[in-house]
Amino acid sequence: MEFDKAYDPQLIEPQWAECWVKTRIFTADPEAPGSRFCIVVPPPNVTGSLHMGHMMDHSVIDTATRWHRMRGDNTLFLPGVDHAGIATQMLVARSLAQEGISWKQLGREEFEKRVWVWKEKFGSRITEQMKRIGDSCDWSRERFTLSPELSRAVTEAFVRLYESGLIYRGSYMVNWCPGCQTAISDLEVKHEDVNGHLWHIRYPVKDSSLYLVVATTRPETMLGDTAVAVNPRDERYLDLHGKTVILPLMNREIPIILDELADPEFGTGVVKVTPAHDPNDLEAGKRHNLPHVKVIDESARMTAAAGVYAGLDRFEARKRVVADLERLGLMEKIEPHVLPLAKCDRSGDIVEPLVSTQWFVKAKPLAEKSMQAVNTGAIQFIPENWNKTFFHWMENIRDWCISRQLWWGHRIPAWHCGACKEITVARQGPTLCAHCGSTEIEQDADVLDTWFSSSLWPFSTLGWPDDTIDLRTYYPTTLMITGFDILFFWVARMIMMGLELTGDVPFRVVHMHGLVRDAEKKKMSKTKGNVIDPIDINERYGTDAVRLSLLIAVAPGTDISYTEDRAGSAQKYANKIWNAARLIAMNMERSGVAPCIPEPGKPEMLEDRWIFSLLNRTAETMNRAFEQHRYHEAADALWHFFWHDFCDWYLEIKKLRLTENSGLTNDWRNLLSVFGAFLRLQHPLMPFITEELWHRFGQAASIAREPYPQATEFDESAEREMAILQEVVTAARTLRADHQIDKKEQLSGVLYCRDGARSIESGVVEKLANVKLDVRSDAAPKLEGAVRSTAEFDLLLRLPEVDVSGQRAKLEREIQGLEKLIADKDRQLTNEKFLSGAPPAVIDSLREKRREYDAQLEKAQAALASMR
Repeated sequence: MEFDKAYDPQLIEPQWAECWVKTRIFTADPEAPGSRFCIVVPPPNVTGSLHMGHMMDHSVIDTATRWHRMRGDNTLFLPGVDHAGIATQMLVARSLAQEGISWKQLGREEFEKRVWVWKEKFGSRITEQMKRIGDSCDWSRERFTLSPELSRAVTEAFVRLYESGLIYRGSYMVNWCPGCQTAISDLEVKHEDVNGHLWHIRYPVKDSSLYLVVATTRPETMLGDTAVAVNPRDERYLDLHGKTVILPLMNREIPIILDELADPEFGTGVVKVTPAHDPNDLEAGKRHNLPHVKVIDESARMTAAAGVYAGLDRFEARKRVVADLERLGLMEKIEPHVLPLAKCDRSGDIVEPLVSTQWFVKAKPLAEKSMQAVNTGAIQFIPENWNKTFFHWMENIRDWCISRQLWWGHRIPAWHCGACKEITVARQGPTLCAHCGSTEIEQDADVLDTWFSSSLWPFSTLGWPDDTIDLRTYYPTTLMITGFDILFFWVARMIMMGLELTGDVPFRVVHMHGLVRDAEKKKMSKTKGNVIDPIDINERYGTDAVRLSLLIAVAPGTDISYTEDRAGSAQKYANKIWNAARLIAMNMERSGVAPCIPEPGKPEMLEDRWIFSLLNRTAETMNRAFEQHRYHEAADALWHFFWHDFCDWYLEIKKLRLTENSGLTNDWRNLLSVFGAFLRLQHPLMPFITEELWHRFGQAASIAREPYPQATEFDESAEREMAILQEVVTAARTLRADHQIDKKEQLSGVLYCRDGARSIESGVVEKLANVKLDVRSDAAPKLEGAVRSTAEFDLLLRLPEVDVSGQRAKLEREIQGLEKLIADKDRQLTNEKFLSGAPPAVIDSLREKRREYDAQLEKAQAALASMR
């Protein structure tokens, strides 16, 4: 077997990624035996590329999938991408603008053609990245939300919901994004507190010298006021009931209405009412039959109804309105005010509340079914604390605005009649109005919200609405793994749609993992400049290392603070696996053993009995952790087993027993079978290096199709005996290190054994510790010098003649230096001013250094004590 000295993941990972796709080894067979496992990938945007959130998501999903496949489950990992309506339209429109082409002037049909051309050219980028990172998907079933079969499913869903009375069209206040030029849902709006102002404006009472003072954060909207409101219980304004005020700047007479909208405890107790630009004002307007005066349009510019301010940008209009009010003496005062600003999550534009005619889904009936599914355990959230969040949102849910004023997306299957003004909703484009028979019909211009098609993803991808074998076999899907940030965007909507349209839940378990944040626990964003590109990290450290670094940190309910140090540590672990394999291969060649992973031999030696017992315990831990979605525990357990048990002890002992030209001895059988079992345990977490080594050790089939190790029996007696042997070796090594004796210099000593230690193989101890021992079973006398004592043994090492006084002085200086360093760190860590201002990563680093110095001090003090 040829092994490079250094492990280079770039030499093996691309070839295995390509091989897995070409050989189609992950193609699912719905007629195959076994318990079924199905998971659909959360479809990334066709416009995008992988980010660290994707990398974590896909690492967890692929690990779970590979484990289920190796466990013998009939496994389907179904990939696909989302057409990303708003993002794609913005990207192509921007590209056209660079060519000097206006997408609006281009026309809908031609624009759609341009988007499809772009999709064919660039839309496979994220899919290729998914293949490169080793996603074990069934690529023959790859789906796209705008493909013909999924588009048919979207149309069928819309028609069924419409026929059930769950979809309707109406004029309501929506979140309008001036940049995207479309309505967006509440979930697509992000709120941030900003420093603004509260303007107090005087509204003169008609035929009076009085005026009412109204406070507002948006003075430009006053141009559309159609009333001012006071609370009916507010005694300050009883004499004004039934009167009117003159709207400043517009000189329009508007009524003073009595409404609970006005809070007597807030400000002056008087509020302006602008039904066209505020959702609360809209409801008050309905109660009092007030007119709607729209003064801001869809491009965030002032309308003709704004009078002399028409055509101005809304914020320029604000400056003019404020200046004019001050000039007229109608500005009472201006004071600083912190206000929540609503922005489009996609474009970053400030959202404008506008009354618009849109299509809506009645959410309450769907939410009730969804809550029942979680209540009865038909769907389980992991961690369980997400139940409370889910219920809170579902109990307060509002109707879902599903129409978007875009050209890229699923066109709403509704036709408007120019004759009778009725609407025909149909699966196929009608030629006549279903109500009056007129041919004067035109399809609705809007498209459906991208989340509408994505909400069908678990079943539309399996062939719904047809009764396909995939749908019968793999639906409901088994598991959904995703970040908590799209619980409401996507997970809740999939549950609502799945229950309504299929009669069953879309998945049995939802694992909500945290987010990947930077070293200072801040959310990653391009604006902040703290984004980590996983493709770059993968190329530097290897995909396996990056996967492992994420998995070992993905504890349920917590976010990950990611640094390259994590990838660096995982890379060292990958190197350790490679070097161990290389060492084994070199010894196999020396012993005349052909590449193989045989069945285990008889566990005759203590180290064999011990390692098989620990292997079983590790397999038990791994399987239980995967079942409970505690991937960090699985990763940590296997890391410890391989590095500390297999490499540090088992392999070191076995090297002592492997002889030249021995052939496939019992020792070799045990060593190779344990290493093979380790590779199978490790494969779901680190698929590339394990696949490579599996084949290098003579295996023809993919390790991904091998059985996952299961726990059998434990040998507690062997574990106790081995623990004593390890204690003796560690004691000898520690004494040597404490007294600064070269590792190559053989020492002599006496080992006084009590009951448990009498059976240990002293020859192994001597070779591992490089010490010649006089092993005795009698009680130890009073010992002085280089001594270690435990409940099982007393160890005395005879040290060579050394300058003890010089060593003692050196240790004393070392202790003094460490005590000073610890005191310095303590001063920093108890300084409240420093702690409140320093980044968390800096504080964590200081605490870690403090722990390291503490450990070094304890070791130095113990060494000094032994010299005395």
